Amino acid sequence: MFNRREFVVSTAALIAAAALLGSVPLAVAQGSSPEELMRPGPLPDIVLGKVDAPVTIIEYASMTCPHCATFSKTTFPALKSKYIDTGKVRFIFREFPLDELAAAAAMMARCIDPQNGEKAMAVIDVLFHSQDKWAVRNPVPQLQQIAKQAGMTEKAFDECLANQKLYNDVLAMRERGSKEYKVESTPTLFVNGKMLKGGATIEQLDKEIAALVKS
Repeated sequence: MFNRREFVVSTAALIAAAALLGSVPLAVAQGSSPEELMRPGPLPDIVLGKVDAPVTIIEYASMTCPHCATFSKTTFPALKSKYIDTGKVRFIFREFPLDELAAAAAMMARCIDPQNGEKAMAVIDVLFHSQDKWAVRNPVPQLQQIAKQAGMTEKAFDECLANQKLYNDVLAMRERGSKEYKVESTPTLFVNGKMLKGGATIEQLDKEIAALVKS
């Protein structure tokens, strides 16, 4: 699916585009019903937390989006320890790639373990924390290194990026988010169906979650 030379050459321009398109200031918008949001999509959801948690948070994110990386570094650790690990929040990660490199990174996370939300999210966390190292003109060596540390061979890495069906499904995730749920930028969160554009701080999520848990 990816021609390596073309992939590397095109990456710099795509990263610049992602930085410009990646996010908007935090805003609350009309969302979708929780039932509508939970309908099965092109790919299985990457999920953390209890199935019966009272609050479900869905994040649409692009792996090359710097604002998504900031959310992963500053908000998500507290969200996980305070709410996901304590059974109050079920967290779902969905891909919304803004460029080919983001699609490739999302594919890699899926390939490392398509059945394990914990491991997929661990890889996504590493990708966001090291975004400045692999979101560069020649991303392949750094992505390969991350994949290797997660147990993926170079052959499996190449096969993953050549998986046309997976690529199509990742793009279909974005298309569905855009058309059905009106996702326009990353990160976009849905808290029990309520849309928060531009991500959120842990203090903002505290207020949203507190109201839902009380009710």
